Amino acid sequence: MLARGNRITRGADYRSVVRGGSRCPAAHTVTHVVSTSEQRPPRFGFIVSKQVGGAVVRNTVRRRLKAICAEALPEVRPGADVVIRALPAAASVDFATLRTEVIRCLERKAAA
Repeated sequence: MLARGNRITRGADYRSVVRGGSRCPAAHTVTHVVSTSEQRPPRFGFIVSKQVGGAVVRNTVRRRLKAICAEALPEVRPGADVVIRALPAAASVDFATLRTEVIRCLERKAAA
């Protein structure tokens, strides 16, 4: 689970990352990353819309993404803001595929 300090909670922060961040598209997710010069832990946010599925499916996808990001937390540079948008296909993919996809994007855009 991601600690409170590792989560993006304000809508304005989500918008600034999605609009101004570098994108890494993949088959089941789109990862947006903004690097700041602040010396703070990296923060993560997740966007899982109703297009992905019902509430149970959306929460399952969100929990999977949180687990992947918690695992990758030590490799992400300090001050980075990351927003991961789940695409509708993320509902039917297995955890290993989703993990590979997100880790690849984090390594390309947010590695320490």
